[in-house]
Amino acid sequence: MTREDKNQAIDILAQKVADANVFYLADTSDLTADQVSNLRRRCHKGEVKLEVVKNTLLKKAFEKVEGRDLSSFYDLLKGQTSLMISEKGNEPAKVIKEFRKKGDKPLLKGAFVEEALFIGDDQLNALAELKSKDELVGDIIGLLQSPAKNVLSALQSGGQTIAGLVKTLEERNS
Repeated sequence: MTREDKNQAIDILAQKVADANVFYLADTSDLTADQVSNLRRRCHKGEVKLEVVKNTLLKKAFEKVEGRDLSSFYDLLKGQTSLMISEKGNEPAKVIKEFRKKGDKPLLKGAFVEEALFIGDDQLNALAELKSKDELVGDIIGLLQSPAKNVLSALQSGGQTIAGLVKTLEERNS
C-alpha cells in the first residue's frame, strides 16, 4: 500500500467515523472464515456495517476526526479490530451477544454511542439494553398521553354519572 493509498484510506475511515453516531470496536481474532461470514450476514440483517480495519490507520483516522475526543480508544487498538457502524445504539451489541451464544468471540473493545464512550467487554449488556431514539420517543409519547387519557376517561364516565344524577333529581321534583 502506497503512502497515497494509506492517506486515502485514513480519510475514508475518518469520514465514516465522523458521520457515525454509533460505532463499536470489536475483537474478531480467532474467528474462522466461516464464522466471520456468519457474523457479516448477521450484521447485514441488523443493518450494521462490519469492516476489519488496520489499527494504525484507524488511530490516524480517530486523530483526524474533529469535535470528538476519541483518544480513549487508542489503547484498544491492538490485535485484530473490526469497526461496526450502525444507526441504532444497541444493534451492534445485540449482534455480538447473539453471535457469542455459539462461542466467546467477538469481544467488545469499545463503543461510541451518541457522544458517550464505553470501554471494555463488560459494557456489552448495558449497551444491548440501551433503547434507540425511536423507542425513547415512543415511551415519552406514551407517558405524555397517559394522563390525558385518564382525564378524558374520567370526564366521560363522570359526565354519564352527572347526567344520571340530574335526570334522577328532575324525576324526583316532578
